[in-house]
Amino acid sequence: MSVAKDIGIDLGTASILVYVKGKGVVLQEPSVVAIDKNTGKLLKVGTEAQNMLGRTPGNIVAMRPLREGVISDYDMTERMLKEFIKKVAPVHFFKPRLVICVPSGITEVEERAVIDAGIQAGARKVYLIEEPVAAAIGAGIDIAKPDGHMVVDIGGGTTDVAVISLSGVVESCSIKVAGDQFNDAVVKYIRRKHNVLIGERTAEELKISIGCVYREEGEEEQSVDIKGRDLMTGLPRTFSVSSEEMIEAFQEPTQRILEAVHSVLERTPPELVADISTNGIVMTGGGSLVRGFDKLIEKHTGIETRVADDAISCVAYGTGKSLDDLASMQDGTMNLSRRKQMNS
Repeated sequence: MSVAKDIGIDLGTASILVYVKGKGVVLQEPSVVAIDKNTGKLLKVGTEAQNMLGRTPGNIVAMRPLREGVISDYDMTERMLKEFIKKVAPVHFFKPRLVICVPSGITEVEERAVIDAGIQAGARKVYLIEEPVAAAIGAGIDIAKPDGHMVVDIGGGTTDVAVISLSGVVESCSIKVAGDQFNDAVVKYIRRKHNVLIGERTAEELKISIGCVYREEGEEEQSVDIKGRDLMTGLPRTFSVSSEEMIEAFQEPTQRILEAVHSVLERTPPELVADISTNGIVMTGGGSLVRGFDKLIEKHTGIETRVADDAISCVAYGTGKSLDDLASMQDGTMNLSRRKQMNS
């Protein structure tokens, strides 16, 4: 029997990425499960389950067991984790150690739930790492130095804004406004402006294809045709949506993210603010790929902002790299930064 490899998991609201030590990111699938309501049997997980969203017969339910960055259905999360671990690490004599990534605003109760789900899913030990710390490591920032860095991680359920120095989080803010809220904003806007109902998947596709939060002078406007259900007639209707309309639709969630960045900067010690203005702000997570987000933050803060390479996998890579530091991380009870604070 070979020894089980340590595994890093970015447990996201929208998708789960799994990193196996020595192999890198080996799995990236939506955090969706499909179950048979009558028998409680787990039918599909990941991509296959996502394809069933909004398209299932009465007895099959496709659902997301994580909401806004935390576990909303404990049993389903555990079963989903078990399936994903089975996919990447066939049964070994030794159980793997897991590092799971969590939002920085997580409560102790939620923390405990993640640890328990990991243990129940077959881990020998579970360690937690905060999302902004993992994102910073994954973006190639040396977090051990006494040098301030700001990370804005926009995921599916939460946006984490944090200032990191000496391997710990100095100031942070975690808000439940991220990719999902952008999708909801699109659905509401289209309903209000065009009187047409579109589904979550169409909203997601719109966000990816022409989603935009800031347009520079002279930048050309894009538009795309989409289908939805006309609320007056109840029949299908095809109409056009422009990137300018997307800026309008995204106004509220965008504003809340900007306020979070601002409030973290306000609370940060002046020496670290000086570091950040030199080092710039790094954006990670799928939400950071919405066009113009980096420019918008730069315009509001006056600090150079860039989107990390491979922004979607940043957190997973960071979680994976932290597997090398397991010896210094405490068993399951603490995140990196809190451990630092307790020891200091």
